[in-house]
Amino acid sequence: MKTNLVTLAGWNKLDQELKYLWKVKRPEVTRAVSAAAALGDRSDNAEYKEGKRELRSIDRRLRFLMKRLDELTIVHYAPSQEGKVYFGAYVELEDEQGQPAKYRIVGPDEIDVANNHITIDSPVARALIGKSVDDEAVVKTPNGDKVWYINAITYQKS
Repeated sequence: MKTNLVTLAGWNKLDQELKYLWKVKRPEVTRAVSAAAALGDRSDNAEYKEGKRELRSIDRRLRFLMKRLDELTIVHYAPSQEGKVYFGAYVELEDEQGQPAKYRIVGPDEIDVANNHITIDSPVARALIGKSVDDEAVVKTPNGDKVWYINAITYQKS
């Protein structure tokens, strides 16, 4: 089961996608499908079939986004979070070999591997929640326990 938490930036990104699909993309595809349908025989009309397929895909995504945005709870920064790892935190870690790592703990809808955004549902995030700088977090992995040392915790104040 996914956690229904999201940062304000994550919620805005999903909301922008919803608005784009509804106000821009869907009307474009609908016009293209109408134009293709006007050409005549739909059974051999590849543009019509592809347009209808794309329209169904857009509608599925729209339904998902509308439902998901209603379920999500935006977690805002609170000064009381300072000094401990909670949702939305940027955490700088170091493993036992001294290898650094940086993560941001976000909701499952905001996972971004390229920017090191990990879900709060991940084993690493679960091990970090509630910890402070200089604490160690033990993450259970298939290869055994991995120990991480917390070097810094920051928050984006919004």
